[in-house]
Amino acid sequence: MIAIVEAARAGLFGRPHWPANLLAGLVVGVVSLPLSMAFAIASGVTPQQGLITAVVAGLIVAVLGGTRVQIAGPTGAFVAILSGITASHGRDGLLLAGLMAGALLILLSLARMGRAIRHVPPAVILGFTSGIGLVILANQLPAFLGLPAPPAAPFHVRTGRLLQSLPAAHLATTLLAGFSLLLMQYGPRLPGCSRIPGPLLAMVAATLVQAQFGFAGVRTIGDTYGAIAASWPAPTVPDASPARLLGLLPAALSIALLGALESLLAARVTDPRHDGNQELLAQGLANIAAPLFGGLAASGALGRTATSVRMGATSPLAGITHAVVLLLILLVLGPLAARVPMCALAAILVGVSWHLMELPKLQTTLRTAPTIEVVALLVTYGLTLYANLVIAVGAGVAVALLGRRSHRLTGN
Repeated sequence: MIAIVEAARAGLFGRPHWPANLLAGLVVGVVSLPLSMAFAIASGVTPQQGLITAVVAGLIVAVLGGTRVQIAGPTGAFVAILSGITASHGRDGLLLAGLMAGALLILLSLARMGRAIRHVPPAVILGFTSGIGLVILANQLPAFLGLPAPPAAPFHVRTGRLLQSLPAAHLATTLLAGFSLLLMQYGPRLPGCSRIPGPLLAMVAATLVQAQFGFAGVRTIGDTYGAIAASWPAPTVPDASPARLLGLLPAALSIALLGALESLLAARVTDPRHDGNQELLAQGLANIAAPLFGGLAASGALGRTATSVRMGATSPLAGITHAVVLLLILLVLGPLAARVPMCALAAILVGVSWHLMELPKLQTTLRTAPTIEVVALLVTYGLTLYANLVIAVGAGVAVALLGRRSHRLTGN
């Protein structure tokens, strides 16, 4: 079932439904603006590539997806995987891995794996999302504090080096980042700001502060990447030699698995009518198309999808509007993004990572869940930090299944 066809048959494209869906698309487009740029930069590519991803993936998933309300684009959970691919294989390798992941998602759709999310234990999902959140936090603290990024190393080694470098933190950068983080979290509570998304408020305010005071040593997007061109790139195909395809296969598997889990989880939470197999097909097509224009891996974004639903979205018109809004921003306002401080985007990602870690839920699960679920969570969490997502989820599911089997055999 293609959701846009089902929504049309249900009359959801009639004029009475336009205002709510157009408003939802506008709001979530604005919410996606700073997030898309921040996720791209954290993945090792330009902010423009993040916006391109949100436009291409958002449009394809809205038109061809299996849920009426899904909002797709780059997500925080991908950052830990994509930044590692960029460091090991370069930006061209990152694009090729995303394209390969798209093909794998289509294969999962053809294999009718759209309901597979139901078989992944909640403890495993919590384990890898919390682990990814911690990885993002550790990776963004150097930019938050104005420190050089530590070289590639095991998680505990990088963290140790970061702690040792704390005395060298850049004061102005740290203060501006802290100001941005506070605005992101609490700014919408200020009088007159309740309707402004926290990430957008943080990004705009930090940009204005830096433009006004010009703190020395605070780096901006323009300092790092140059101006963002107000144009749409021509499609290009990454080099796909057999050796390179084989070398990127584990990374592509990680991207496909995470994309499937995130997209199906968002669909299950926000649209009970969704068709999981059609959703995987649309996500696969989006991940093939986005890299051709320089975009990243993408998936359904639960936070943005939930925001769209809260604003009244009932049909794919909201997702289409979200993509169009971002396209217009890229083509008209793109050059202004060069003034955004890098530490403000790092602060946005620190806020995202904190939500991903779900510390209250993590603590509750560790205290109250059955022992085997705790073990599955900890195995998934640790392997997310020190191995990769495919191994982490596979091992976590295996532990949970073995525990259930043992429970049935013993009758306890």
